Amino acid sequence: MNLRQIEVFRAVMSTGSISGAAQMLHVSQPAVSRLLSYTEGKIGFALFERIKGRLYATPEAKRLFREVEGVYAGVQRVNELAHELAERRRGFLHVMSSPSIGQWLIPQAISNFRVGHADVHVTLSFQNYAQVKDRLLDLKADVGVVILPMEHPNLEVTPVGQAHMVCICPPQHPLAGRGTLGLRELRPYPMISYDPDTPFGTIVGQMYQTAGETLVSSLEVGSPQNACALVAAGAGIALVDEFSARSWQATQLVARPIAAAPALTVNIVHARFEPLSQLAQSFVDILRATMVREGFELPNPSTPVSNLVRVLSAEPSPTLDL
Repeated sequence: MNLRQIEVFRAVMSTGSISGAAQMLHVSQPAVSRLLSYTEGKIGFALFERIKGRLYATPEAKRLFREVEGVYAGVQRVNELAHELAERRRGFLHVMSSPSIGQWLIPQAISNFRVGHADVHVTLSFQNYAQVKDRLLDLKADVGVVILPMEHPNLEVTPVGQAHMVCICPPQHPLAGRGTLGLRELRPYPMISYDPDTPFGTIVGQMYQTAGETLVSSLEVGSPQNACALVAAGAGIALVDEFSARSWQATQLVARPIAAAPALTVNIVHARFEPLSQLAQSFVDILRATMVREGFELPNPSTPVSNLVRVLSAEPSPTLDL
């Protein structure tokens, strides 16, 4: 089956009729009927049963349709890539991020990036961990930024910064004026936590296990940003990453350090066999410099801090080879 035959077969399966397929493809009904009959003759079995003027897909057609959908998705990716390559004539950068880091730090990095790349079209989308991985593997984004480990043989992961888990509470809360907190000190207050099977739920659970404490939660949420919203509303306290805490104003909530809090590494992720473009590499450099400026530098950075700071203060490049 060639692509045209696949297209017609998919249209008939999707609409359930010759007339519907003809409308979808903007061709005549006889043209669809002829190509469908020709296809059945070439492959050697019937795709549809014709009963009282209606078409009914055969079991073979249903199995074939599942494979055709995969092929069609591939064709769509080719079209998207062609559009992206056309856009790259003036510059195109697609960044994906988990919501925690994407609410505050990534927008800062993009703003800094655009100072020297005003003609570049930038898209930023927030996705959960699994969606970021899938879209990077499908080459639907240039870079992903996550604060949880991401492993896959076809993905390249590079650490660019580090933060910690902190305790957040309303500004008037008894814990707001204290220094570093232990988990024992959190016992008297309603705790907003996460589903144990989620990545952040696992992190919090391990924190309590290591400290020999029992986690008793009053509310469960899906993300640190959800936890921040509930804390700001006065529903309790929560353990979140520093990036999520920094995305809220000090008048809404206060963040206190936690003793022996686990480090959270910010990672840049991209397809292993698709080298970063010049634009993407420039964004990564600026993101790393932004991390340093905001106090989220890696303990042993491969690039000297002075070099990273110069990235943010450098003059815009006069030309960019796209």
